[in-house]
Amino acid sequence: MVKYSLEDGYEQFDFDKVTHMLKDVWWSPGIKKSEVVQGAKNSSLLIGAFTAEKEQIGYARVISDKTRFAYIMDVVVDDRYRKQGIGQAMIKCILNHPELRDVYQWLLLTKDAHGVYQKVGFNPIADPDKWMEIRKPRPDRT
Repeated sequence: MVKYSLEDGYEQFDFDKVTHMLKDVWWSPGIKKSEVVQGAKNSSLLIGAFTAEKEQIGYARVISDKTRFAYIMDVVVDDRYRKQGIGQAMIKCILNHPELRDVYQWLLLTKDAHGVYQKVGFNPIADPDKWMEIRKPRPDRT
């Protein structure tokens, strides 16, 4: 088990490493650093997991009005450090973060980590027929 710390903010994040972790996941294939940085700057909260040597090994971000609603996204852990509870720890940190204490509706999208999120209180959407979306193809940002 690796010893790690969780940090919020922006300045200490290694966006080359974050881009490397995100570029091969199902929700952001081929993502570019400029898109990662822009998304980070426009987010309400960033959480990173770092080794004792300050290597970034995890990343998650939140989009929120900090009052009623928050959407958790880009939760990713370096392949070498998965299955050690780091992702779950980042989610718990987000859910208990003082800047988001007033939020009472939390959402996220997952393809294969339902069990991880259920352990921290997430459930399938109670009324999926009330939700709507517009889903366009991801733009080419070369």
